Amino acid sequence: MSQITMIEGADRGAIVAALRGLLAAPGAITIPGGSTPFPILSALIDEGAVDWRDREIWPNDDRIVPEDHDASNTGKIRALLEPAGARIVTLAEHADVPHFAVAWLGMGPDGHIASLFPNTDPSANDPQSVRRLTPDPLPAHAPFDRITLTIPALVNTDALVFTMGGADDKRAVFEAAMAGQNDLPVARLLRAARARGVPVTVFA
Repeated sequence: MSQITMIEGADRGAIVAALRGLLAAPGAITIPGGSTPFPILSALIDEGAVDWRDREIWPNDDRIVPEDHDASNTGKIRALLEPAGARIVTLAEHADVPHFAVAWLGMGPDGHIASLFPNTDPSANDPQSVRRLTPDPLPAHAPFDRITLTIPALVNTDALVFTMGGADDKRAVFEAAMAGQNDLPVARLLRAARARGVPVTVFA
């Protein structure tokens, strides 16, 4: 059975410290886009406590746009982590996705994780590790098709970490998912993690 650890009111320093420990072990990691991870990653780079050299970094997901587009997760991740020596992977269908040392995720208020929105009906038994899909409705701030890791790829990890930015609406959705009170993508992911015995840390 997986263990879920909720860390209340964690500031950036606490999240940086936790990730520093998780990233001490070698191995590929997958990280989210959005505004939350980049200041945390910048702090980890600045303190020099993580060896990024030749480490594979996989985006959880991306918009189908060129990497130099403002909406590209991969482009932003590459600009930040490639100078530190990391190898940034561009998501592609039929990619050979590795086992991750850490899968770091965010979550939307609708319970989506990566680009697995409720309308995409993600499955814990998806035979593919990467899928191209279209959210419905398309988010107004990023109206693009997506490419995303699937639930089996995301739970093929030694540890799952969620950062939710302290939003109360997100926390309520997450807690309902933990309790089995909804069937949103995050709930499906947590069930799959539980079945695999993957530990989950949540910065709420």
